[in-house]
Amino acid sequence: MSNKIAILGSINVDTTYHVERFPQPGETISAISKSSAPGGKGANQAVAAARSGAKTYFVGKVGDDNEGKFMLEALKEEHVDTDCIVIDKVHGTGTAMVTLDVNGQNHIMVYGGANQALLKEDLENTDKVLDSADFLISQFETPQDVTAAAFKEAKNHGVITFLNPAPAHEIDPEVLKYTDIIAPNETESAILTGIKLNGEDSMLKTAEYFADKGVDNLLITLGSRGVFYSTPNGHGLVPAFKVKAVDTTAAGDTFVGAMASQLHTNLDNIEEALVYGQRASSLTVQKMGAMPSIPFGDQVEEALNEN
Repeated sequence: MSNKIAILGSINVDTTYHVERFPQPGETISAISKSSAPGGKGANQAVAAARSGAKTYFVGKVGDDNEGKFMLEALKEEHVDTDCIVIDKVHGTGTAMVTLDVNGQNHIMVYGGANQALLKEDLENTDKVLDSADFLISQFETPQDVTAAAFKEAKNHGVITFLNPAPAHEIDPEVLKYTDIIAPNETESAILTGIKLNGEDSMLKTAEYFADKGVDNLLITLGSRGVFYSTPNGHGLVPAFKVKAVDTTAAGDTFVGAMASQLHTNLDNIEEALVYGQRASSLTVQKMGAMPSIPFGDQVEEALNEN
């Protein structure tokens, strides 16, 4: 039986301008080409979960504009339930403008828009979703007070809460109070805790840090080294798959969504779920782009069977 996953998070339209070189201050240059694609950490994670077979619900906000319509259609096409996405009449849909030069270097400007305008009142219609969900996942591209309120309500419904603290910011203690699983990458982990990761001892110290804050389950993604996990039942390091990466965009989001699609709510299959999530992520980095590179479940299973 497939997991049911609710995602509270960001929805962006990413527009990329391909250029020979970056302009100097005051200079106007011509772009070689321009492309737009759906994105945002929340939307990427939702698509990763849905493509791996999870029944996926989205809680978020878009503007009353063409970008918002584009994103709602994109999520619906991925079989993500959009009933709890609110239309904001004041703020525009979140956007990211990427300038990419021929050497692969980029400049990115992000407009949070409706993502940052998400309010606790926007959660009013989420009871039906939380009645169904096994997991509620959130990140830091929407306001933390909304995440805290959503996580608190999720606990009343017996839902496992999963925090992906990216991009790293100081965490509201109210969020941690209702978090069951936290999953930073190694850079985010060091920023959040002040503990530099240089071996198992430092990772166990990080686990203790979060346990003292009320979060008993820690996952730290370590890039090519794999994923460290710590739960009340044990800890370990699950190695990564060795592949040649061409674009790491959405690798972390793919890992979170795909892994959560497989994880049992009692975490008794955590190593198997981590292997699955890492395999999915390893496929994502071998293709260009964010959402278009996220694999489907059958592709992940096929890749796992090759090893």
